[in-house]
Amino acid sequence: MTTLDTDSHYDLAVIGAGSAGFSAAITAAELGANVALIGHGTIGGTCVNIGCVPSKNLIRAMESLHHAKAAQRFSGIRGDAEITDWRAVMAQKDELVSDLRQGKYIDVLPSYNNIAYLEGAAGLSADVIAVNGGKLDAGKIVITTGASPAVPSIPGIGDVPFLTSTTALELERLPKSLLVIGGGYIGVELAQMFARAGVKVTIVCRSRLLPHAEPEISGALQDFLSGEGVTILRGVSYRSIRRTKNGVALALAVDGKDAVVEAEQVLASVGRNPNTDGLGLGNRGVELLPDGGIQVDQHLRTTNPDIYAAGDVTGRDMYVYMAAYGAKLAARNALNGDTEKYDATAMPEVTFTDPQVASVGLTEQDARDRGMDVKTSVLGLEHVPRALAARDTRGLIKLVADGATDRLVGAHMIAPEAGDSIQTAAIAIKSGMTGAGLGNMIFPYLTMIEGLKLAAQTFDKDVSKLSCRAV
Repeated sequence: MTTLDTDSHYDLAVIGAGSAGFSAAITAAELGANVALIGHGTIGGTCVNIGCVPSKNLIRAMESLHHAKAAQRFSGIRGDAEITDWRAVMAQKDELVSDLRQGKYIDVLPSYNNIAYLEGAAGLSADVIAVNGGKLDAGKIVITTGASPAVPSIPGIGDVPFLTSTTALELERLPKSLLVIGGGYIGVELAQMFARAGVKVTIVCRSRLLPHAEPEISGALQDFLSGEGVTILRGVSYRSIRRTKNGVALALAVDGKDAVVEAEQVLASVGRNPNTDGLGLGNRGVELLPDGGIQVDQHLRTTNPDIYAAGDVTGRDMYVYMAAYGAKLAARNALNGDTEKYDATAMPEVTFTDPQVASVGLTEQDARDRGMDVKTSVLGLEHVPRALAARDTRGLIKLVADGATDRLVGAHMIAPEAGDSIQTAAIAIKSGMTGAGLGNMIFPYLTMIEGLKLAAQTFDKDVSKLSCRAV
């Protein structure tokens, strides 16, 4: 890493120093380019600092509480656990974040002499990039500025001290009650985490939990969360929100009837908005999509041929691994002339509830909308030997295939550690495997991933009538 020189010309400037920005900068540096990496805010971006790492650490910590109490599902065993020091839990989380930020970001930069790093807000003028009162010139630009929590459009929200997915992970004291507005993946993850910590949690959402998931999985997740004491109100219309003596009160309509939900704290979890304000994109002819994301083509090139964008700032596929993948591709295309295409066909998605929700490819409705002659299989975990042995049959597996060719086009799971199993389905879809092909593969016995084989066989067999290994 060198000191950024505003008098020098750079082959590539990367605006944004999170996971995507580092991916783009390192990729370009490995190609021999002279790179300017411009960061604004805490180095490392969302995932390591305020997103994936701290949330999954706390989710796993609260899972330990639940699993101890759930030990009684085995005869002759009884367990219990409790939080003895919430501040210590948070301090350990902060230590992990600090260690990863240092080891995976700050300490990485010195390994690349052709990456110059500068901290500061960047703005585009017609011909240069302005940073901290200085100016620099670059042949190509990759924008990786990420996204921030969106604010729900509810009258009165500006007068209420609401939590976001960021500040909810910084609470020094657990509230007695929490209202979660939004039933997307962040909302359900944090709702369950706080509920397991002993907080009385209510989720309210306009449609259903995980609205883009298969209905069977959305319904199953609702049952599991309800079973843990989470109150869920779906299909609501928001009226207004206000402060109260003890917290907040949300006025809404449920099934046409007015209601009020009160809680000590409220968490707004209604999605994320791309960070494009102040970049001066219009000065370079970079156009935005209606959702605020930067418009890019299949090469991640914007409407300005010298500027590319990747990650959450494009408003799509908001996962850190897709940001890193896209940024690497964008850097290569910027330097080598659009040789690679962005492909999310086999993009796995994981929601870290317990059981986890994971999917890849098309849902049944997506496939039908594309005109496919769709066939599906749905397998409850009561048919998976691993789940029976673990005495935990919460969940199901749904596969979607093209009925004309038997080619797998989608896989969807709600199961313990489904996030580890979904990659096998991603590989199957990426390679064009058929349902019959997946069903004929050899899978290790007494693993959750064997459920994919059984689900594939369910297309044309009743697996309940097969012996354990007669498959």
